[in-house]
Formats: sequence, C-alpha cells, structure tokens
Amino acid sequence: VQLQASGGGLVQAGGSLRLSCAASGSIFSINFMGWYRQAPGKQRDFVAAATWSGITTYYADSVKGRFTISRDTAKNMVYLQMNSLKPEDTAVYYCAASKGFGAPRRVNEYDYWGQGTQVTVSS
Repeated sequence: VQLQASGGGLVQAGGSLRLSCAASGSIFSINFMGWYRQAPGKQRDFVAAATWSGITTYYADSVKGRFTISRDTAKNMVYLQMNSLKPEDTAVYYCAASKGFGAPRRVNEYDYWGQGTQVTVSS
C-alpha cells in the first residue's frame, strides 16, 4: 500500500486547510485510515481515523469539532478538513493505513504511512 499526502501549507490562525491522502496498491487489506501529526521535538500524535467505508470516525479531543475526516471510496482518497486552525496545530501531518480490526489510535497499530505534509498556522 502506498500513501501520498498533500494539501499542507501556511495559514493564519482561524483559517482552514484540507489535507488529502491518496491510497494505492493492495488497498483491499485496509480497514482504517488515519491522520497523525508531529510537531518538532514531539511525539507523533493521533488526530483522526475513519473506517475504510468512512461511516465511523474517531477524533482526538484536541481537534474534535474543528477537524473532519472523510473518505471518497471511489477515488481511494481520505481527507482531513481542518477549520478554526490554531498555532498549536502546526506540525507535519501524516496519513496512515491500518489492516487491524479495532479502532486504531496508537502509532504501532498502523501498517502503512505516507510521507507527511507540513501545516503551519501563524498567529
């Protein structure tokens, strides 16, 4: 499975960005798609996840109500719509895919990772 993330950039606080992640390869094995972020000097943190169908979603408390994860099953895409962005949202954002059957929130529950896309929120 290959994952290609895009859509990062520089935005002012209160603004919005939409990240995209294209999945290809043996995607039939994937049950969950997720987004993580990693700020400089910090660990990689869970942001959001969705079942492959996109029907069930999960969010970190820090982004709940501001971020929305969604899927386009026909295009094998997953999106992260980020609204009301804050400077503390600044990080490299990674998309990930899991073959597991539980709701994956830990880094080691994901089997495949994209290359990351930088999001910078200025105050």
